[in-house]
This record gives sequence, structure tokens and C-alpha cells, in this order.
Amino acid sequence: MNGGGGVIDPLWWIIIAIGAGTFFWRGSFLVFGGGVGLPAVVRRALNYVPPAVFAALVLPGIIEFEATGALGGPRLAAGVVAGWVAWRTHGTIATLAAGMVVLWSLRALWPAG
Repeated sequence: MNGGGGVIDPLWWIIIAIGAGTFFWRGSFLVFGGGVGLPAVVRRALNYVPPAVFAALVLPGIIEFEATGALGGPRLAAGVVAGWVAWRTHGTIATLAAGMVVLWSLRALWPAG
């Protein structure tokens, strides 16, 4: 409401219309897209989407560039250890625990920059 006058600001109508349009556009693929088959090459390519998205989300938080241009820092070492533990154990708790122990230990020992 706009100051108790009973009139809704036009901006809210735009926001509601965009939200409804997005909802129905995405929902239409769920409702009407069930019978549509994808070519085999597209299905094979879609197998690479989750690892690519995961890498795009995780790597910027792990990699630190030092002033000299070299890679380094406790986060990179902890990420490598966590990756190795995840590969060997396939366990989330073990991966998180190993990565955090290494990160905290190296932060305590690493000279602050």
C-alpha cells in the first residue's frame, strides 16, 4: 500500500508480473516437457554440468594469489586435502572434518599476510 491511500505502487505490479512469468515459464517445462526427448549428444554433455558448476562455485574460494603471482595459502592446501579425502572415502563428514582441521591448523601456523 502507498501511505494508506489504497493504491498499489506500479513497481509492485511489475515485480508480481515478472515473478508470475518466471514461475509459469519454468513450470511449463515440467508440465509439457515430459514427452520431449533429448538427443544422445545433449544428454552426454549434460553429465558435465554438475561438476562444472561445482568447480565454478568452489575454486574461487580456495585459490588465493599471492603478491608474487604464485598460488598459495592455507585454503588451497585444505582444499587439496579435502578433495583427496572425498575421493578416498566418499564421505561428507570425513571430507569436511579433514578440510577444516587442515585449514585451522595452517591458519594457526601460517604467517598472516
